[in-house]
Amino acid sequence: MDSVLYTLPEMIHKQNYVVASYYIKLPKDVDILKKAGTLAVGQTIGTWIPIPGITDEIREKYMGKVVNVFDIAPAELSGQVTEEERQYIIQIAYPAVNFGNDLPLLITSLLGNDASTSAQVKLLDIEFPEEFVNKFKGPQFGIDGIKEFAGNKERPLLLNMIKPCTGLTPKEGARIFYETALGGVDFIKDDELLGNPDYSKPEDRVCEFKKAAEAAFEKTGERVRYFVNVTSGAAEILENVKRVEEAGADGIMINFSAVGYSVLKQVAEYTRLPILGHMAGTGMVYEGMNNGMASPLAAGKLARLSGADIVMVNTPYGGYPLLHQKYIQTIAQLTLPYYNVKPCMPSIGGGVHPGMVEKYIHEVGSDIVLAAGGAVQGHPGGAAAGARAMRQAIDIVMSGQDFEEAAKGKEELETALALWKYQKA
Repeated sequence: MDSVLYTLPEMIHKQNYVVASYYIKLPKDVDILKKAGTLAVGQTIGTWIPIPGITDEIREKYMGKVVNVFDIAPAELSGQVTEEERQYIIQIAYPAVNFGNDLPLLITSLLGNDASTSAQVKLLDIEFPEEFVNKFKGPQFGIDGIKEFAGNKERPLLLNMIKPCTGLTPKEGARIFYETALGGVDFIKDDELLGNPDYSKPEDRVCEFKKAAEAAFEKTGERVRYFVNVTSGAAEILENVKRVEEAGADGIMINFSAVGYSVLKQVAEYTRLPILGHMAGTGMVYEGMNNGMASPLAAGKLARLSGADIVMVNTPYGGYPLLHQKYIQTIAQLTLPYYNVKPCMPSIGGGVHPGMVEKYIHEVGSDIVLAAGGAVQGHPGGAAAGARAMRQAIDIVMSGQDFEEAAKGKEELETALALWKYQKA
């Protein structure tokens, strides 16, 4: 066996290689070892055909290596293979020197050339060596920093987004902001559909919304922080950030699925503001069975590595058919210890209402942001009442009381629960 093309995992893990795990499905008569080798070579030095310029030194230093092949199901005997197609998990090690800390080149190296290697694969995970990860700053604030930014809150934080998503001038949006802030939310953000239209420039929203936040503070004594959406093209985004910083922005929001991880990384290294990373559109990357990448990687690990402090996370409870396992794994990628990279604060979105608060906290803990949209803005008593209902639900869960019993007599919460039923954890 070619010792340059194939290796054992123990011989890779202490070296500067990025290990990619893929899912692939092939006709049963295709040699999976050769297919994996073709992928490893094609994604690195580019060809398996001997051509001038490819030396043994180049193959040793820059060519990918096949680390492992796992059969699904784990057949060992020819008689155990009865299907016409077989499924595998393959692991390939890529020399990190090929892409440095260049995320677009990393993704191109791991996925971009598969058409020419005739491999339809889904990228399940990337195992990064510490040497590679140390080139990234990751989140500036992390979970502890975001809690301090919000006022050292020990409970889950509460976020709302301005609705309607588009069509409001900054002054019109500020009225909704003020009403929502009176209910006790911690953060208010733009909807991801509101960017930089002529009728509502980000810096103008910052100015008007800051006035509304100050007016609410004078009544409640609680600060509400505003995350303004600066998502735009690569040529404009830093200028957007500069303008909102000068206007006094509390934090910024970026849809990393649209702008790319490298732009998120660029902004994170440029600004001192906390960044809320939105994953709208990431489904295009992970919904395919035989291509793209897994959701915990696309919406979790890569967003954290790129520098988001808070990351919006989809759940299985809001109508989107995400597997519960993927939801939990995404939160794990954002929060578990990972070299020296700070953890991200997950922002739970989709199906968030007072009746779900206990379930979310029991499933993923209290170091989360609960992103309640319709349950706040759609409360019959108005946005302030909707926010109060969420806060009442959070306080009950954190106190350890019986939820249904403790909810009695809390008008805003009882109204909300009549519309959106309580789901016991």
